[in-house]
Amino acid sequence: MTWNIKTGGVDRGRRFRLPAIAEVIAAEKPDVLALQELRDFQRHGGRRMAELAGAVGMTAHLARSGFGMPVAVLVREPLRITHTAAVTWRLHHAAAVVVVDTGSVPLTVVSAHLDPFWPYRRMREARWLAARYVKGPHVVVAGDLNGLDPVADHTEALASQSPMFRKRHLFPDGRVDSRAVAAFGAAGLIDLWGTAGSGDGRTVPTTQGGGHEFGGMRLDYVLATPAVSEIAHDMRVLRGGPTEHASDHYPVRVDLDL
Repeated sequence: MTWNIKTGGVDRGRRFRLPAIAEVIAAEKPDVLALQELRDFQRHGGRRMAELAGAVGMTAHLARSGFGMPVAVLVREPLRITHTAAVTWRLHHAAAVVVVDTGSVPLTVVSAHLDPFWPYRRMREARWLAARYVKGPHVVVAGDLNGLDPVADHTEALASQSPMFRKRHLFPDGRVDSRAVAAFGAAGLIDLWGTAGSGDGRTVPTTQGGGHEFGGMRLDYVLATPAVSEIAHDMRVLRGGPTEHASDHYPVRVDLDL
């Protein structure tokens, strides 16, 4: 499961959304969870990260950010993290990397949050991550990639945005810039929505959590190597209940039969 929880689960008006976030996670009980936009989760010795992980019964690896917000990967027993890495300065936000002992094969999971503002920088981040971490047969990259996929028609989604936000997804000549997601594809990763997804794939905005500047589009992805894509199924965007107000992004889940 992957989810951008929006500014650490706390709004500027101090509306505290973490209980709703924990409720969604506890209901889904993911074995592996990629979280993004964990503002202040590194403060006070990582207390907020520890509290959320404890509330949902998982173990967390947090990657701090030098510019934006931290990200994390969490796992649930009996899964075990055997190796960790963190990208703290090459990205506008960050990436957390873990190798998970699944009992059958080691699974590398990357929770990433790419540049939200500039398509070129987003593409460079994607290329660097793919070159560094897409190694081995069992790799998953999950997170808020802030980019459009290179296959779908984005005319309607972009038309609903103001020019200020629309330019985040366009070349200067007005063409859709989908190079970031395409970079992962060029590295051999498969967008699991195309093979395992069903229903409405748009992940932003939610009905009550803000994010209406996005337009209705898919910004959150689970990408995987071919070996993992062959065992992926039942992928969907989680809607309804507290997901409508817990964040401006909907969570995305997929089953992997490892």
